[in-house]
Amino acid sequence: MPEDILINFTPQETRVAVMNQGAVQELHIERSSSRGLVGNTYVGRIVRILPGMQSAFVDVGLDRTAFLHVADIWESRQQTEPVRPIERLLFEGQSLVVQVIKDPIGTKGARLSTQISLAGRMLVYLPQDRHIGISQRIEKESDREALREKLAHLVGTNEAGGFIVRTMAENATDAELANDIDYLRKIWHDIQFQAKTMEPPGLLFQELSLGQRVLRDFVNPETARIVIDSRENFQKLSAFAAEYTPTVAPLLCHYTGENPLFDQFGVEDEIQRALARRVDLKSGGYLIIDQTEAMTTIDVNTGGFVGIRNFEDTIFKTNLEAAQTIARQLRLRNLGGIIITDFIDMESEEHKNAVLSEFNRALEQDHTRLTVNGFTALGLVEMTRKRTRESLAHVLCEECSTCQGRGEIKTARTVCYEILRELLRESRQFNAREFRVLGSVAVIDILLDEEAQGLAMLSDFIGRPISVQAEPSYGQEQFDIVLM
Repeated sequence: MPEDILINFTPQETRVAVMNQGAVQELHIERSSSRGLVGNTYVGRIVRILPGMQSAFVDVGLDRTAFLHVADIWESRQQTEPVRPIERLLFEGQSLVVQVIKDPIGTKGARLSTQISLAGRMLVYLPQDRHIGISQRIEKESDREALREKLAHLVGTNEAGGFIVRTMAENATDAELANDIDYLRKIWHDIQFQAKTMEPPGLLFQELSLGQRVLRDFVNPETARIVIDSRENFQKLSAFAAEYTPTVAPLLCHYTGENPLFDQFGVEDEIQRALARRVDLKSGGYLIIDQTEAMTTIDVNTGGFVGIRNFEDTIFKTNLEAAQTIARQLRLRNLGGIIITDFIDMESEEHKNAVLSEFNRALEQDHTRLTVNGFTALGLVEMTRKRTRESLAHVLCEECSTCQGRGEIKTARTVCYEILRELLRESRQFNAREFRVLGSVAVIDILLDEEAQGLAMLSDFIGRPISVQAEPSYGQEQFDIVLM
């Protein structure tokens, strides 16, 4: 179906929304202060080798050291014998050229590989490998073989590297492929030259900006137009497209409407909904999506949907709608890692198979690598979705300073009882003249009202006066005991 790509530019960030049938399917955000790192190539220095994890920490000049696993060391794959342990491949203090294959996420540093790949419009260049591969999305074997022969002819026999033919090259001319080959070879030549002269750590090559990557990676045969709300960036992307992606240039449009671009197409409201735990279904059912560091869980509920025939049909229809909505939410929120979906329990095996089939069909629109297992004995559907960048919530939000990410706080009464226990504990450790309790207004109100008698009894028991003081700036769980 026709697809629109909206690009909103501000000096601080670039936001991209992929629209299909008027609904947002994907959101991408890149901030000037924290651009994504995937694809960046560095010369780094190994600072530590961990034989037990078969990994190394590499300083590439980022805030946190990056992570290199033995499976991502290209030299180790060249051996016909079993892969050698990392301590025999690398040594501390060694400098090497690496590429980021996964952005830093949470407390984890970026993940690296020594196998360099450089993406162009039509091709991906593998300078360390002579292999010529074809995108799996090009399904006809005759087309695959024709592309392989065409590329082998253009590359020649003296080429040291290999190429992967992208889907966009299916109908590419020889001239377009040749331009891509020359462009990628030049980038690799520049990287090699800088790697010989630059002291580690240092950046050798930076991946394209989000706006440029849209023209290179996001456009597909269904893309009807690319709408850009900045005249300056429209001109820059037009020039980029004319040089590197000429087939995309006619799709670029400059938005001149009075309303902000994302307001005009309802994207701002969709962003707010994508940050909520609850997702309402048109039928009246709803999803609850909980994202944790270990995994993401999705719970399907019927809510106010009572159906028109029987309860089993109601459950089946809710699950079918949920399967489509979940697939869209995974793309929209960019959820990755382990994902567990708890569909409403179904007795019929036919219904289970139909829901699973609908789920897999909806996930076909997702360009990210994923695997889906069938229903488990507990009625759960397990899947994994490759995580290469932060989720939408991690980009736009931070952990709540009040609840530390738990999503709930202790009641005022619970905090009161903690204070009483802490007063008893400190009375046995310190010989103070008086104890003063500083706490939130709600907590102090309970201590002065419902727990006033308990506070007086504790004061008599420890033989010291206890005073209380409300601090409006304190969170409900926050309190201090001052020794007077």
